[in-house]
Order: sequence, then C-alpha cells, then structure tokens
Amino acid sequence: MKRRFNGKTAALTIAAAVSVLLASCGTPIVDRDKIGDEKTALSRVDAPASEAGKADSSEKAPDEQSTPDSKPDDTDTSTEESTPDLSTPDESIPEESTPEKKPEPTSGKAVVHLSCAGDNLIHDNIYVEARKEDGTYDFSKCYARCKKLIEGSDIAILNQETLVNDAFEPSTFPLFSTPTAVGDAVVDFGFNVISMSNNHVLDKGSEGLISSLDYWDTKDVVHYGAYRDEADSEDIRIKEVNGITFAFLGYMEHTNGIYLADGEPGKVVYISDTETVKRQVQKADKMADVVVVSCHFGTEVYNEINAMQINFSDQLVEWGADLIIGTQAHALSTCKYLDKPDGGQAFVYYGLGNFLHTMYDADNADGQSGKSLIGIFGKLDVVKDYDNGGKITFENIKAIPVISHYEGESWDSMWYNCYVCPYGDYTDEEYNRHMMHVRSGVTRADFERYISFIPKEFLAYE
Repeated sequence: MKRRFNGKTAALTIAAAVSVLLASCGTPIVDRDKIGDEKTALSRVDAPASEAGKADSSEKAPDEQSTPDSKPDDTDTSTEESTPDLSTPDESIPEESTPEKKPEPTSGKAVVHLSCAGDNLIHDNIYVEARKEDGTYDFSKCYARCKKLIEGSDIAILNQETLVNDAFEPSTFPLFSTPTAVGDAVVDFGFNVISMSNNHVLDKGSEGLISSLDYWDTKDVVHYGAYRDEADSEDIRIKEVNGITFAFLGYMEHTNGIYLADGEPGKVVYISDTETVKRQVQKADKMADVVVVSCHFGTEVYNEINAMQINFSDQLVEWGADLIIGTQAHALSTCKYLDKPDGGQAFVYYGLGNFLHTMYDADNADGQSGKSLIGIFGKLDVVKDYDNGGKITFENIKAIPVISHYEGESWDSMWYNCYVCPYGDYTDEEYNRHMMHVRSGVTRADFERYISFIPKEFLAYE
C-alpha cells in the first residue's frame, strides 16, 4: 500500500512543541511516539505551540459561529376567520397521540448485555496507513479481529481518547486530531456509547471540542464526558434498554494543562470538583437503574492502582454509582466488586488500558516494556430481578485481554499492520513480527505478567 503523509515535521519542531506542552502540565504526558528525523511522521504537531496552554484564538475563523435565527414577529395577525373552530373535530388535523408507557413486569428478569473498551488512541501510524489513494480513510481492518467480542452487546461503551473531527487536520502526539472516519468505523463496529472524558479532549481547544461534539451529534450514539456548556453538562445522558435505565457520567483528572477560557464554548468536569461530581451522581442515581461513571484516572503506564483510584471509586459508589469504568493509565489494572450502601454490589474496572493504538513504552521507569500493548475488553450482564423488587445485579463479568499489534522496519519509519486483536487469538507468527518484540525484546512472559493483574475469576479468553 502506498502511504502518504501530509505535514512538515522536523525533529526540532517536535521537541520544541513537546517541551512547551510538558512545561504547561502538572504531570508528564506519556502517550509517547518515537521521535525521529524529519522523514518521520510520528509526532507531527499541526497546531502552534501556544495551543499547549489555552486555545489560541488566532486559530478560530471569525464569524464562523452560527447565529440563532431571529425570533418571529410577536405581532398577532390572526383573525376570527383564520382561527379554526376547535369545537368540532377537524378530520384534516390528526390528533396527537402520546405513546403509552409499557407497564413494568411484575415477575421475571430483564437482561442487558454490556461491553466496554479502553483508550481508542489514534496515532499517526494508524491514520496514515488507513488513508487511501483518493484521500478517504478505511479503518475497518483495525477493529475487525475484535468483532466477535462486541457481537450481542446491547450497550457497548468506548473511551474515545482523541478528538474525532474534520475541522482540524489529522495529528498525533502530543496534540491529537482524528478523522471522522474513525468515528464511523467504531460505530459500524458496534459501539453505541462514547465517553469523551479524557486528558486529550482539549487538545485543539474549544473549537476542537465543539467540532467533535458536532460530529458525534450526527451519529446514533450516546456521548458524554465533554459538553457544550454548563447546562449541557447538567443534562445527564440516559439510555433505556430492555426495561433497564442507564445514566452516563464522565470525569477526568486533568487535560494536560490546557483549559477553556472564560466565555469559551465547551465544558468538562474534573474529578477534583467533588461537589459537582457528588451532586450529579446522586441525581443520576434517582433517574436510572444503573449509574455508569467513566473515570480518567490512574498512574500512566502502571498496572498497579493508586490510592486516589481506590478512594474516589469508593466515594462514587457511596454516592450512587453502579459501574465504574477506568481509563488513563494506558495499562490494564485489576477489577472487583464494591459493596454498596444499600447492600447491593457495584463493579469497577480500575483500568481498561488501551484498545487500538501504536504507543511506544520501552523506557518505563520500572524497566518493564510493552505494558501499553495489553488492554481489557470488558463484558457483563446487567440483570434486573422483578421478583426481588427490581434489584440490579451484575453477572457473567469478564475481562478479556486484547493486544494492539503493529510492525515496522525501524523506529524512524512509518509503522504498519496496525490493529487490535483478542489476545487469545494472537498467534506466535504475529507475535514474532510485533515491533515491540522485534525492536525492544518484549516477550510472551511480559504479556502474561501484565495479564496476571486481572483476577482469575474475571479473566476470560474469547
């Protein structure tokens, strides 16, 4: 396949952009690509360095924001002759009918099959390879191997780690922008709930956030975790399936030192805003049978969970959360049941790790390489027992390891054959071609060590 790359990216430019971004962040970013020479298309930054702080207003084209249509004239021009006589039914005017709400069953059980995946982190290796001769993209092969995992899911949740939009050119670490063809691909794959709660959601400032929201509004999905304004952030997303009602909330630790300026469109809610988080979770608990909270937290490129993850998850359950889906660390973590105040049980995936990506992590502080390669595809059944007062339980919980695969001739070349695959189906022939095995010596034993963080009662291979 002929691969193209449209951009001017010299190593010095990359280094300067990265240094500016890191200087503005409270914690380092470790969604790392390799840094090569000017022929390397791996760390291109389309935006100016000023984007590492608050969004550069010079990027915004003036007068592009839509202006609300003017309100119609309030002058009453109606007359008695033009006013229909409502005393006699007019057959030409159909009567409005309100659909009757189906009565809840009084016995038996309702079941919803739910699945969830971690960071869909679209590096340039992925979109360059997916770009066709005519300039369009085909990302379908990136996900095809995992299709069997999502089949039969009623609710399928994806953490979309990068901004999906066509307002900005595609770009990679440290300021991501992803073609809308990726969104089309994941929806075609089967994801119908999209979390935007992550540290890269402001990579292109207010304009990038709103553009991505505009795109997701065109798809038949529930999206949450990033919003248009304060009022939108208080509009809790609800989805009902098989008589079970779900509410979706999303919060992140940080946005890499990038913030929305006062008066700019857009709204995100940080984990540190405990007053808002508590209020929203408690509100959602009154609206839904199951409160799903996506949390972008954890220590990057570590399988171990930290005290903040433990404490915050416990708080969320106390306030009314039922299912907690953790992302951010780019490495999988443990998962477990948590006791609820009402005597029931919630469940937490502390870290799903990555889904699709080509992240490089051969220089971790602990000397372990390739932790970012193995993620979790979560599956569970949500059961509502009408014989037990509508009690909700989670059954058949699974944590299925998946691996991101990519190959390359060298660190400075464009990598290829980028896709995500169930680890149980990953062959030795594929393993022997993986870039991180060939170039960094990552072994099957390494993969098994990372997978061991999944409790055996939930570990599954499909």
